[in-house]
Amino acid sequence: MTVHRRKCPEAGCWVAVVLLGLAGPLCADDWPQWRGPGRDGVWRETGVIRSFDGPRIRLRWRAAISAGYCGPTVADGRVYVADRVTRPEERERIHCFRWTDGRKLWSVEYPCTYRGIGYRAGPRASITVHDGRAYVLGAVGHFHCLDAATGRILWEKDLADQFAIDMPHWGLAAAPLVEGDLVILMIGGQDACVVAFDRRSGQLRWKALDDPASYSAPIVIDQAGHRVLVCWTGTRIVGLDPRTGQPFWDQRYNQPRWVISIATPVLEGDRLFFSSFYNGSILLRVPRDRLAVEKLWHRAGPDEYQTEALHSLMVTPYFEGDYIYGVDSYGQLRCLEAATGDRIWEDRTATSQVRWGTLHMVRHEPTGNMWMFNDRGELIIARLSPAGFYEISRTRLLRPTREQLRRGDGVCWSHPAFAYRHVFNRNDEELVCASLAAETPAGAEGD
Repeated sequence: MTVHRRKCPEAGCWVAVVLLGLAGPLCADDWPQWRGPGRDGVWRETGVIRSFDGPRIRLRWRAAISAGYCGPTVADGRVYVADRVTRPEERERIHCFRWTDGRKLWSVEYPCTYRGIGYRAGPRASITVHDGRAYVLGAVGHFHCLDAATGRILWEKDLADQFAIDMPHWGLAAAPLVEGDLVILMIGGQDACVVAFDRRSGQLRWKALDDPASYSAPIVIDQAGHRVLVCWTGTRIVGLDPRTGQPFWDQRYNQPRWVISIATPVLEGDRLFFSSFYNGSILLRVPRDRLAVEKLWHRAGPDEYQTEALHSLMVTPYFEGDYIYGVDSYGQLRCLEAATGDRIWEDRTATSQVRWGTLHMVRHEPTGNMWMFNDRGELIIARLSPAGFYEISRTRLLRPTREQLRRGDGVCWSHPAFAYRHVFNRNDEELVCASLAAETPAGAEGD
């Protein structure tokens, strides 16, 4: 073991780094899973710019990759992403890059034929990195636990074969969730909609529910002195004991046409909010004194054009206090009154005004600003309030590409990662990194 000292460029502080493979900048935050450290879409770093210098942000680096939907994750100085190639054979690939310069550290790939699923660009689920291990779920059920530093396979599963999965139309998409000594997945297997493995050994610890899987990533909340695993399946919302898989409560929330539950559940106080493209929105209360759930309201319009409240596709809403912010079926950014679901305002400038117009929202906690990444590849800094949408600054991070969706010039659908005062994201051709530090680190490279 060798100990070196190096300077953390963003903070200007000297730190000791123990080189176990590659250590990260200890004076900055990781983004080690779907929607960040707390799985809540909140970015907590300080020392970040308040506006952009121009219409195109200067890139620190770019690295060539292939197509896929999963957003990058960042942990211990490394950036993780998965993609898919089709020649000379169909293969899914898992990549790890050094965060400072985009140099590839390792790749793992395996044969993977996509049969019976639509939108074939590549893996959907973001990679979860925890305690030196990377948990990677492929689109058709290949599940790997890797040494995060070296890419060595520690254990792996063929979930489709093991659990007789009724494969969702768009494949498996819910990011792995680590809770205690378990890694938990929603897969839609026979009597195994949700499964939990020992995260170290890969031993199956429990399986639960005979529901079809959705695409929505589960979360864990605290309720009445218990940890509660909240899973939005293809037919209902269920609160499970994450240690055993036994149900605490459930709420029916049927999909009127087909399963299209994608957005992650959002918790605010004792309220849980869910939104779906065809089935509108539902707000639940989870009492703090008992393990139960209560429906506060459910609102849905007659179709995707005449919508009530919010009909979100893949955009996870943001819920703060008495108001909910989200993106409707054709790209309309909306503010709702949480108590009723009534619309307070609507904005049509933040994202594409087309079917499935998309905008990922991350709240920068120190400033209260909302950082948005839209389907045109633009980063937006804005303020959201009941008074309206106020745009502060906008820049282009990525060029839309057509493998994810062959519409016009294409789309940028992947969720960005915010770590080390930088932003990381991908399209179907490259993974990019750009500095968001108030003072740009020395040695940054231009676009």
